Amino acid sequence: MGIIRKQSISGTIYSYLGVILGFIIMAVLFPRVLSTKEVGLLRVMVSYATLFAQFAGLGFSAVTVKLFPHFRDTSKKHHGFLGIALMVGLAGFLIAAAVYLLFRPYLVEHSQEKSELFITYFYYVIPLIFFTLLFNVFDNYYRVLYNAVKGILYKEVIQRVLTLLVILLFYFDLISFHQLVIFYVLVLISPSLMLLISLIRSKQLFLKTDLKFITPDLKKQMISVGFYGILASFSGVLVMNIDIIMVNSMLGLSAAGIYAITFYFGTLILVPLRTMGKISSVVISDAWKNDDRETINDIYRRSSISLSVVGVLLFTGIWGNIENVFHILGNDYRPGEMVIFFIGIANLFDIALGVSPHIIVNSKYYRFLSYFLLVFALMLVAFNLILIPVYGLVGAAIASFASKFLFNFIKFIFLYRKFKFQPFTYHHILLYLIACVAYWISTYVPAFSNYIVDIIIRSAIIFILFAVPVYYFRISDDINQRIDFYLKILTGR
Repeated sequence: MGIIRKQSISGTIYSYLGVILGFIIMAVLFPRVLSTKEVGLLRVMVSYATLFAQFAGLGFSAVTVKLFPHFRDTSKKHHGFLGIALMVGLAGFLIAAAVYLLFRPYLVEHSQEKSELFITYFYYVIPLIFFTLLFNVFDNYYRVLYNAVKGILYKEVIQRVLTLLVILLFYFDLISFHQLVIFYVLVLISPSLMLLISLIRSKQLFLKTDLKFITPDLKKQMISVGFYGILASFSGVLVMNIDIIMVNSMLGLSAAGIYAITFYFGTLILVPLRTMGKISSVVISDAWKNDDRETINDIYRRSSISLSVVGVLLFTGIWGNIENVFHILGNDYRPGEMVIFFIGIANLFDIALGVSPHIIVNSKYYRFLSYFLLVFALMLVAFNLILIPVYGLVGAAIASFASKFLFNFIKFIFLYRKFKFQPFTYHHILLYLIACVAYWISTYVPAFSNYIVDIIIRSAIIFILFAVPVYYFRISDDINQRIDFYLKILTGR
């Protein structure tokens, strides 16, 4: 856990710095500077780019995490692994771009009435696909070199600082909306260029391939892992983006804009999971290679409770301040109130199972995660088709809630039956009870006329009511150790 703990701390710091910047952009500036349709356009462009870029990767991200230990040899430039990854990525991009262009008539037909603005910027998605793919390749490469933090810094912090600058330029009428879209695309591609420059400067850009190193057996493994990686990664990204795409298709760009902003609040609790997942996946891969199940189970249990503490606190704080959230967003976004609730609860399922996907995908049963994610994606599409026409935006959120619950239940049963791994203890029950009590007491705090004052006081009360018993009952040993460490520094011991 040493590497995980060390990088998780710095990674989490960067991630939450990114959260603060993201909050300023998504919650404060977007609703005030852009219309709901314009917000929807930017979010839909990103969703399509992310979806097609993941397909373009042809499952090689799974190959990188699972099989890079076989290539790891700095003296031999890792046998040209990065060059192979880029070759596969280029081939995948050409296929993905062709498929995207083939879909244009269908997208035009279904966007003319409610999402005409998207058709205007349809082709802007293509460079986004390429550079999103490039970022994924470089970021995965850095991860297996035990440097997951660099990608987090560039994407979560620097990219958002640049986005903030672009939005401010538009706010002060220094650029038009058309120019904003162009600059926004340039900002989104910047992290991949930063990683490229970083690889060059660190002398890790090994492009010459060593295909002779790939034995028939290793080649067979790479093809197998890559094939199932396509299913897993594409399905995984599909479930992260299909709801916004379907909301846009069925309800229009304006509804997509409302959903995107309120969905953002529900996903804030996932930040520590994303950071820990990036870092722990490489350690888990090495542990599976050595059949070190004790280490894997330890990571599973400790990540579950530690992530749950942070996630439950964030959700309690957000829902306890729900009225203040809409003071910030404005009444145009009020239809998305229950989106925040259902997406937040759905994501609590994710953090409760910690790094379970990384355990499965790095084991000999890696194929099963592909099957599970495919079922998840199909469930999500089906539930969206059923619920969006009936409940609108809330229907999309309920669809995510139901699908995630079933998906996580399947993962839990699988890991328990195959390896006897299970992360839950009575500490989880106690944690949820503490959160419920903290929220219940906070509802008796009278509302202050100034919503900023109300946020500060209400959040402080929730934090104290939550944090004190969590620390006292030692819900998470890792968190207690970290708090004790800082207390010793503050007291000079």
